[in-house]
Amino acid sequence: MEDDNRVVARVETGLIVAGFAGMFFLLPRMYWGDGSVRYFQLTALLTQGTVQEGKYSMVGPLFSAPLWLIEKIVGSPEWWTLRYNLLLLVGGVAFVWFALRDRLPRPLLRRFILLLVFASMFTHHQLNYYGEVFTAILVLIGTVALLGGKAWPGWLTVAIGVANTPAALPAMALMTAKWIWDVRRLRWVLAVCAAVALVMAEAWLRRGSPFATGYEADNQGRRTIMPYSGLPGFSYPIFFGVLSLIFSFGKGLLFFAPGLFLPVRQRLRHLAAGRQLYDLWLAFVIGLLLLYGMYWAWSGAVFWGPRYLLFAAVPAAFALAVRCYQSDASAVADLVTVMALGLSVWAGLNGAVFGDVDVPKVCWPDRVDYYEAPICFYTPEFSALWHPFVAGGKPLTAGQWIYLGYGLAVGAYLMAGPLLRLAGHLRTWAIPAAAWVRGVRW
Repeated sequence: MEDDNRVVARVETGLIVAGFAGMFFLLPRMYWGDGSVRYFQLTALLTQGTVQEGKYSMVGPLFSAPLWLIEKIVGSPEWWTLRYNLLLLVGGVAFVWFALRDRLPRPLLRRFILLLVFASMFTHHQLNYYGEVFTAILVLIGTVALLGGKAWPGWLTVAIGVANTPAALPAMALMTAKWIWDVRRLRWVLAVCAAVALVMAEAWLRRGSPFATGYEADNQGRRTIMPYSGLPGFSYPIFFGVLSLIFSFGKGLLFFAPGLFLPVRQRLRHLAAGRQLYDLWLAFVIGLLLLYGMYWAWSGAVFWGPRYLLFAAVPAAFALAVRCYQSDASAVADLVTVMALGLSVWAGLNGAVFGDVDVPKVCWPDRVDYYEAPICFYTPEFSALWHPFVAGGKPLTAGQWIYLGYGLAVGAYLMAGPLLRLAGHLRTWAIPAAAWVRGVRW
């Protein structure tokens, strides 16, 4: 493993810690939608001892019970619980660092963490109490644990995370199949069985049947101008669903997690642990993409970005970190890296500071009947990423302005290396070009 520059290490560690502090104290929390339902379910359980029949899993919220109890003791309703997803992100990042610091180059690992904290979809998801962060972080922790020789604890962690989002079971199955292929041990199919057992146990406890998902009654959307709207369940044509989840301006991974589409497997040929992790993460993302491409609510409605594909931020950030870490790239490769990195930095800042507050006013102004989905899904002017430039954005708090300035500074730091390499390539081209121009007789 190569030597690590102590000054750079301290600077980057300081940036990460300060970024978490800014998220914790400067950014206002979002309390609406599914997050409020989960919070009320947890409150009912802890105050009345009743387990409600709601369709949203209680696996993730149960782990936030200590924060709920702290709120009751110190008298700060919702303050700690609404920071639950941020604390999950902090814990996941800390685990990744201590588990991989001797298996991957530390500069690469810190760059990966910097990108997860500042330039990924996690920046928006950590603002609320939705369930995607719990699933994504536990799958991340579980897969990292696999490489440390802790296979059964790792798979149990993944199973708990997936039990919080039962729709992720096919993604886990695909990732498990990849692991079985790598290690040539069929017994790991038991990990998927454990996740299925947890899902069925919760359904039985809360709804009276292991096969009751809670989505039977209202698993259907409104009828809009879109030709396949209004259909129930997993009825959406997978071709159009996957196409939209990748390329649409308002929900596409190409814009919210561009690092996912950068080729890096050849660059990982000397980092066996990194390549194995990256392949497992990609398998999980592909499973999510194929399943949610068929879901009637593939878009996540008015939620910022591709809501259900949050885990895609993990391999996307890792791919960008690898390309920033490698210094033997061509000019074209560096140009692509700079473009993807710049877009990722903006997606992270946009999600943390601007979010999706203004966009629903355009797509769903009356919040009752009218919902013009194509406007926010496919029109770039009404994408959450670009709408602030069109409408000027919402008024920002002082804390948001501070975080925005700090995030831009971190983004400039992340972009400095690839930009300098690109400038070096251009300089190499410019010298012979200038000599040729001087030698031409005009």
